[in-house]
Amino acid sequence: MKTKSFIKMAALSAVFFFASCSKNDSSDNSFMTKEEAQSSSKIDLASDDVSSIVEDQYNNINSNSFSNKNGDVALSACATITRIPSFGTALVDGDQVTKTIDFGAGCTLSNNNFVSGKIVITFTYHPTAASQTVNYSFVNFYHNTIKIEGDKSFTRTMSVATATSPSHPIVVMNMDLTATTINGEIHHRVGTRTREIIEGYGTPNVFSDNIYSITGNWTTTHPSGIVTSTITTPLKAKMSCMNTQKPLLVEGVITFTKNNHSATLDYGNGDCDNLAVYTVNGNSYNIVIGN
Repeated sequence: MKTKSFIKMAALSAVFFFASCSKNDSSDNSFMTKEEAQSSSKIDLASDDVSSIVEDQYNNINSNSFSNKNGDVALSACATITRIPSFGTALVDGDQVTKTIDFGAGCTLSNNNFVSGKIVITFTYHPTAASQTVNYSFVNFYHNTIKIEGDKSFTRTMSVATATSPSHPIVVMNMDLTATTINGEIHHRVGTRTREIIEGYGTPNVFSDNIYSITGNWTTTHPSGIVTSTITTPLKAKMSCMNTQKPLLVEGVITFTKNNHSATLDYGNGDCDNLAVYTVNGNSYNIVIGN
């Protein structure tokens, strides 16, 4: 009887032990982890760099190089850029345009991020249209150590001029992409980001004084669950940070929601640095967002 009782008690203990472990594991997954926040910030960094590259190439339809205004090397001098129809061919309204930006085995951007592979941009040329949609995809493309796959597009419209603001472009970016980290973790993101230039548009020959405001929301499926992200304080991207080889995002707050729990990522007060502060469950952590 003692033996049977002992076996029964051991079995019950095992059940409670595994139930407790399962409960704790579930509890651990209730919050977005610091590591997930760091991965998310690196995907944001990649997304903003790619958006700058694509927008630059759309704005310079007839160029096989990147912007180089007043000595501001905006992106990279080592990429090979091709176009269909070929450069030198005059474009007419309705032409289908494809530009391929080939970074080859790797290029270092001005903000010290490293990219390799190709970005392919496609759009229909409408020079006088009030709105233009540009699609872009990736071919074996890496941003630092993260592989980016999938499709993105942006729709570019010009705002109506006011007494305090000239007409300027507003770009709405649609995302459906997958980011794979160096350790094999897969993060799938779907959503939108709206990017509006708020300073520097009046000096078209200077790139480094451009500052952008970014809003939006998206959903990311991380290995441990789904996280909804909303920019609750507009992000600011400063192009001048490239000159100090720092990430562009310098202000603003993203709020994350996972299993009805919230956390925030604060990009700071405008300084060109590579840090953000992640706050979850009353605890704050510094996140390195650079490469």
